[in-house]
Amino acid sequence: MIVASFDPSPMAVLRPESTPPRLSTTAQRVRWLREAGADEVELLTPEPSLLALPPEAFIERITARWQPSAVIEGPDFRFGHRRAGSVETLAALGERFGFRSIVVPSVEAELADQTIVPVRSTMIRWLIERGRVADAARLLGRPFELECPVVRGAQRGRELGIPTANLDHGRMLLPADGVYAGLATLPDGSTRPAAISVGTNPTFGEAVRRCEVHVVDWRGDLDDYGWTLRVRFLGWLRDQINYPGIDPLLTQIARDLDETRAAARMAESVVPSGTSSVPARAATSAGASLGEPMSECSR
Repeated sequence: MIVASFDPSPMAVLRPESTPPRLSTTAQRVRWLREAGADEVELLTPEPSLLALPPEAFIERITARWQPSAVIEGPDFRFGHRRAGSVETLAALGERFGFRSIVVPSVEAELADQTIVPVRSTMIRWLIERGRVADAARLLGRPFELECPVVRGAQRGRELGIPTANLDHGRMLLPADGVYAGLATLPDGSTRPAAISVGTNPTFGEAVRRCEVHVVDWRGDLDDYGWTLRVRFLGWLRDQINYPGIDPLLTQIARDLDETRAAARMAESVVPSGTSSVPARAATSAGASLGEPMSECSR
């Protein structure tokens, strides 16, 4: 099975000012798709000439490249210039070019408050932007994660005895400002509890929005920059607060670390590291949650 996906999103070319932050890096998406069963992952560059093709010409190019026996899509799939093609168009073109068109029904998930919502990238972004990372995980089938290089920060955490890794998140989506319990995967492959702070550090009057990670009970060196740290968000702990001094801040951080240890123990007991709770049959419909539109071609 081949998965074809635009990278970056066509919106980055058509409406760059409206392009939302990314839910995943290219490397993450390719890895997850392979773990979901893809034999090959083909990335399509959204060049203007390709995006300008009418639906028929677009499918003709796809079939000439891969000769698929079947094309699998979700019910809202649109393709071709100005999104003129639909799943009905795809089915008609399939009869002409010799492939079956398979439409996988939309997938729904239940949030913590028992609300039923569709599994869509827009809904996942909405939840993450409001700090509801545990609910976002219900839609993703895994915790929301960042995999970013570590860059030099203010080094204030080291001075307080709580060193943090400052992540260069780039175009990646950050959750709402606050403190989160999470898991950090280090370059040696080990996974440890991590307290994650997203925001501007109001106690110190900073204005730049950062994502800083403290690896709990780890004595490794966070001052070596340029390495990649993977962090998974398990749950929201609290808002960022402007404390009147260092002592009340340190007292609260100690509570945060205790809650992070507890959340990490619970996560490891519910879903073992490296596994996913998404059923295989949901992989196609949940494809949009990996960040961009995609197609699956069987040949």
